[in-house]
Amino acid sequence: MKYFGLVATLLAAGFAVISCAPKAENTVEAPPAPEPLRAVLTADSQQALTPEKVLEELKAGNRRFADGQLTRRDYLAQADATASGQYPKAVILGCVDSRVPPEIIFDQGIGDIFVGRVAGNVEDVNLVGSIEFATKVAGSKVIVILGHTSCGAIKGAADGVELGNLTELLNDFDEPIARADAATEGEANSANAAFLNLAIEENVRQTIADILDQSPVITEMVEDGELAIVGGVYDLASGRVAWLDS
Repeated sequence: MKYFGLVATLLAAGFAVISCAPKAENTVEAPPAPEPLRAVLTADSQQALTPEKVLEELKAGNRRFADGQLTRRDYLAQADATASGQYPKAVILGCVDSRVPPEIIFDQGIGDIFVGRVAGNVEDVNLVGSIEFATKVAGSKVIVILGHTSCGAIKGAADGVELGNLTELLNDFDEPIARADAATEGEANSANAAFLNLAIEENVRQTIADILDQSPVITEMVEDGELAIVGGVYDLASGRVAWLDS
């Protein structure tokens, strides 16, 4: 009986020591998750932006996307806040390719950017008119012409693909393809990576030149410093945009 009593005493003392032991000092509580962004652009905040500031915001957004640090947003709240009006800061003319969604790759919310999309990110009168509205009327400060690697439209044009109305669309790439062909070695087809990459860049530059040539409205805004028009090529593998020299 004395033996069992001694064991009980020792066990009770052990539990007391354990219960009184201080908590480990290296225990760190995880910070609370940030609240999802609800704010949207207003007339005043859009007016305060410059083309340089907008371009830097787009570049920063793409870096966040490529680094896996997308902004948490309350999209329903943003939808409600923009229902009565919109004040986007930029207009993106990109390719129809499903792997290049501008709002996501630039980490933008509802009401932040206008988006026009067509195979090969080329302009026509409808898109140029839409861009004029987005800038002169709605106040956007930057136009981005966004190509992407492994562009199917450029590949098809280089390889002489013909298919219904697509055939006419692919004819729009003749000039950038010719310049890329003259500047690279090897065959001017989709199997030649150096040629293809340069043709994609030249197509972006061609679209910029065509928009400025076709739109005195946009050209005047650029010359006055109210607007910037820039080009970039999105890399499908890395998620990063390589910005082209103006």
